[in-house]
Amino acid sequence: MPWQEGNQLTLLRNGEQYFPALLAAITAARREVFLESYLYEPDKIGRQVSASLMRAARRGVQVHLLLDGFGARYLPQDLRHSLLQAGVRLLFFRPESTRFSLDRQRLRRMHRKLAVVDGQVGFIGGINILEDLDGPGLPPRYDYATRVEGPLVAEMRHIAASQWRQTCWSQLKHEWAAIPHHHHTPPATGRMPAKLLRRDNLRHRRAIEAAYLQAIKQAREEIVVANAYFLPGITLRRALLAAANRGVRVVILLQGRLDHALLHYATRVLYRPLLLAGVEIHEYTAGFMHAKVAVVDRTWLTVGSSNIDPFSLLTAREANIVALYAPLAHELRADIQRHINEAAQPVPAESIMAAPWWRRVLPWLAYQLVRGLLGLTGYGKREYRE
Repeated sequence: MPWQEGNQLTLLRNGEQYFPALLAAITAARREVFLESYLYEPDKIGRQVSASLMRAARRGVQVHLLLDGFGARYLPQDLRHSLLQAGVRLLFFRPESTRFSLDRQRLRRMHRKLAVVDGQVGFIGGINILEDLDGPGLPPRYDYATRVEGPLVAEMRHIAASQWRQTCWSQLKHEWAAIPHHHHTPPATGRMPAKLLRRDNLRHRRAIEAAYLQAIKQAREEIVVANAYFLPGITLRRALLAAANRGVRVVILLQGRLDHALLHYATRVLYRPLLLAGVEIHEYTAGFMHAKVAVVDRTWLTVGSSNIDPFSLLTAREANIVALYAPLAHELRADIQRHINEAAQPVPAESIMAAPWWRRVLPWLAYQLVRGLLGLTGYGKREYRE
């Protein structure tokens, strides 16, 4: 998608900043709300968002709530009923028909976290609709989103409306699909050039990966990546190694706590070649991390829903914002660095090089299992051949 000038992007840290901004926008809605989320829990935050959506629907706002059929499959029936009774249009993307199906289409999930209100303000990032407290004594889940104003919101509204119509037609909800195809473009509200990147299984399969590759290949000074689930294919790996070899400082902040075990251990296979090339790896250990952001040369930045792993890059519907604006890039970089300094542990190269063979077996086995699963599904054969 093309660059759009005249945008205003506001960085939102964790649910503490994101949910008040989202709820305020829904409260102010007058015509329509589009909200997409992979997870949607009936906890305190989920109930607050639901109540706000229901109030909007009761005052005549067209509310479109699209949830993933796998991620939100356990949404309680009483909450579904309350939303529908209030007038909220609730749909599930690819509802789960059976838990043990081997159909590869099941992997094609709607992983986006996107909201657009009245075509005037949008939100995009990695934060699902759920509380960001994972347990007693832990800090809030580390994540980001952005509040967007300006011409780019029209693109956000377009992809949300298009996905909504496609889902309506596939589920025979023809009357719900009758929404305007076009919406006026908001005026310029800032000075930020930005563009919206989406990943789908049609025309935009490699859009987000291609943006990362271009930024990494053009980097001259520094690449800072904070990504919770990190298992890039061979093309992205080679680009990061090439950047480090030409003198670019490459810093990667990853999840240190055990979350998804298979991916957690498979990622550690990459530590050795990256550390040997001079890449700095840090593991976030204070709590759980869900961020999907990067800053290159303190000017280029991205915030979105896409991890750098096979699920996000090969199968899921994702959405990221990319911007070229030094003040915002400095703000995001400084916040990543703060988390590295205060809540992460560096991975020393010697700890990997000197590790006994039996400590390397589990990561190797995990990586081989990921490769085998990708081979069975037919996804990513070339990118994960090594």
